[in-house]
Amino acid sequence: MGVTRRQLLKFSGIGMLGAVIFAGCRIPDREFIAESPVLIPEDLVEGQDAYFATLARPSTGVESVLVRVMQGRAKKVEGNPDYPMSRGKHTAQAEASLQELYHPDRIATPLRRVGNRGSGQFESISWEDAIDELQSKLNEYSGNPGSVAMITEPLRGALGTVVNRFASNYGATQLAFEAVDQTVVRAAFKEMFNQDRLPIADVQNSHYVLSFGADFLSSWHAPLHYNWQYGEFRDTDSSKRGTLVQIEPRFSMTAANADTWVYINPGTEGVLALAIADVIVKEGLGDAAAMITLGDVIATHAQPLATAADVTGVSEAKILEMAHDFAGHQPGVAIGGGLAAAQTNGLFNMTAVYLLNALVDNVGKKGGILFNPDAPVKDLVSSAAASPLVDFQRLADRMRTNIPNGVNAVLVHGADPVYALPGGLQFGRAMMEHVQFIASFSNFMDETTAMADLVLPDQVPMEGWGDDVSDPGPGYESIALQQPVVMPFVDVRSFGDVLLATVEGLGGGMTRGLPWNTMKDAIRANAQELYKLNRGSIQQYPSFEEFWVGILQRGGWWDTKAKSKASTKAKIDKIPGNAVPSFSGSVAEYPYHLLPFMSHAMGDGRGAHLPWLQATPDPITTAVWSTWIELNPNTAKGLDVREGDILKVTSPKGSIEAQVYVNPAAPPKVVSIPMGQGHTEMGRYAKDIGSNVMSILDAVSDADTGALAWGATRVKLTLTGRRSRVPKFEGMVVPRLLDPVGEAGAGTPGGPLYKISNGKDHE
Repeated sequence: MGVTRRQLLKFSGIGMLGAVIFAGCRIPDREFIAESPVLIPEDLVEGQDAYFATLARPSTGVESVLVRVMQGRAKKVEGNPDYPMSRGKHTAQAEASLQELYHPDRIATPLRRVGNRGSGQFESISWEDAIDELQSKLNEYSGNPGSVAMITEPLRGALGTVVNRFASNYGATQLAFEAVDQTVVRAAFKEMFNQDRLPIADVQNSHYVLSFGADFLSSWHAPLHYNWQYGEFRDTDSSKRGTLVQIEPRFSMTAANADTWVYINPGTEGVLALAIADVIVKEGLGDAAAMITLGDVIATHAQPLATAADVTGVSEAKILEMAHDFAGHQPGVAIGGGLAAAQTNGLFNMTAVYLLNALVDNVGKKGGILFNPDAPVKDLVSSAAASPLVDFQRLADRMRTNIPNGVNAVLVHGADPVYALPGGLQFGRAMMEHVQFIASFSNFMDETTAMADLVLPDQVPMEGWGDDVSDPGPGYESIALQQPVVMPFVDVRSFGDVLLATVEGLGGGMTRGLPWNTMKDAIRANAQELYKLNRGSIQQYPSFEEFWVGILQRGGWWDTKAKSKASTKAKIDKIPGNAVPSFSGSVAEYPYHLLPFMSHAMGDGRGAHLPWLQATPDPITTAVWSTWIELNPNTAKGLDVREGDILKVTSPKGSIEAQVYVNPAAPPKVVSIPMGQGHTEMGRYAKDIGSNVMSILDAVSDADTGALAWGATRVKLTLTGRRSRVPKFEGMVVPRLLDPVGEAGAGTPGGPLYKISNGKDHE
């Protein structure tokens, strides 16, 4: 007897077919488009829901989620309790991905530019015409393939393989763009341990966490993973409760949750880490073998304790206390990143910080730093590093150069370099004025897409096939799967499928290493390789098809026993780079350190078009829908400003405006501004809201890796004479100081640290 559509939908609700039903069952598309329940066919009005495991891809990292689907529509996102990196949790950005799916400003069809570049004048075309035009342009430039540049987000998994081979077969220049990247952290681990993949800190099993600049509970890499680990770290059993010390020049969300926040002068984190290491070695507190192998390196670079205290702004007593606590409460872990890495001496800072773990022999061990192995399948890209700023500087210079050394065409996917690269680079101007052909694969009209000649809109994750090799992973092999949970609501195609369709018309060996017709074919082929391993979370299935349904239902595959076998002993002769940072702008003319920070909700700006994220309050200020500048009360008093006054923030490379937020935890010579706002495009919920702090950054980089030093620009502040109320959940309540809770921090470096109150007599 045949299976009716009603029965198929019932089966999907109990997981028999998973989301394969959406790709394989030929229910007419129009039946999934119906909005009103009155118009939905009788056999779809069941009143039952089904949950499907797939991926969300916010700017803070890929997340494995469950999507509740009812009557062909995605209704709710939850964390996948089965996947090791999420453990049932999910972020606000993942939740808001529902709005991306149904967004009124989605690009609904391929577009061709008909007006002047940047005018916003496009006409709709068919997919056949769009792919033909892309093929025609690529064939036109095939004689000089290096003049074609591909800029994507860092890509892992099967899509990373497809894009890498497409670019390699053609001979294109390939760059990976991420506004806030992990280039410096990667370089430090490559230097010390010869590791290409990011490690993970085993926070849940640590007794003491020493964090240098890494806002790992908010926006630093894998915050979702660290949040649930932090819950375990803060066990209610007082005998197991860990201690967190946050060292950074801004009062971040992680600092707010720490036992102690230690203020430090920007860019001097490496000096402090080496001072702590020097105390450990001199007092014999570390691992005996590690102290022998690393002692000379530390002694060579460490400064006298009094000098280190003067340079960093952290007292000698506090340095001694942290050294004793870190060495005496093992297993402990030192983490570094964020603002500490975003300096001209970033590699020096990160090498010094992570050297602390090697000094106490807590690398590759429970409660310490864990390495991640590569994926067990050869056609999966396990690690994808972002290209450093210097690569984009070279590309911009080539754009301004006449052929054959110039750039004829740029293909962009998952990146908005025109918006997010520092304004001092003038990347957008170089691309607009000198590049002959620009193709964008974005599903929204962002700043880069607005300059494009051809737009080929991508699917959102809930509509397409994909996978991801978690980077960082949980310390063992893990692969997450993405499956379509709804039919596409507009005429879009996945980026990978478009590339695979394009290679057929290019010839010249373009299909080499690309045997798949679609991304689903590529992902199934990789799943077959996993099936052959007969190990891990999904095993002992009698057939591949049953294994395939099993990994779709669980959201991926992982093997807790497949851990890295790399050496955990640090091999380093010297610490690269300079101990002291340099900054763009003189102290006399630009007296304040500018500290941009990733927005808790919108990340680096990729989520600014989603109103749920715009309305998600910042955890420290509770501000929404705006750009603000955090000022110390004494600084505000000296400038004669109060909350809501609008200041002009000027760097050597430009200026923006921002509303004042007087923060009692802000140091006097530091001003902090969130990233993510100030879009000139990106749809109705993002355009012309706030200011883009990246636009005033100088294009300075870490001296050793070439990564953007986004914490190395100084600014001055001037009054505009205008003001407006800061939109925030606190209303008109002014934050105030409570009792001191530790040393070093707010108000004056070296002075008392205070937590922030909401004005209701409680912390």
